[in-house]
Amino acid sequence: MKVKYFAWVRERVGKAEETVEPPADVRTVGELMGWLAQRGEDYAHAFETPRVIRAAIDHTHVRPDTVIAGAREIAFFPPMTGG
Repeated sequence: MKVKYFAWVRERVGKAEETVEPPADVRTVGELMGWLAQRGEDYAHAFETPRVIRAAIDHTHVRPDTVIAGAREIAFFPPMTGG
């Protein structure tokens, strides 16, 4: 699946997007964040406070307990403010 990173998540990871194949036991958005955090220091820094990171699956905002099976694209971004 394609994973995209936006704003400071992208800056910390060091890339805008990548294709990943998480293990079968990674079933939800929250588990995916945990798995990504284990991929190295930059990822650990990006996902150190997962509760503040927002996610979207195929352009639809989702909660951390959302199942990722069948997702083509998952995006991670910080909370946004309006103005």
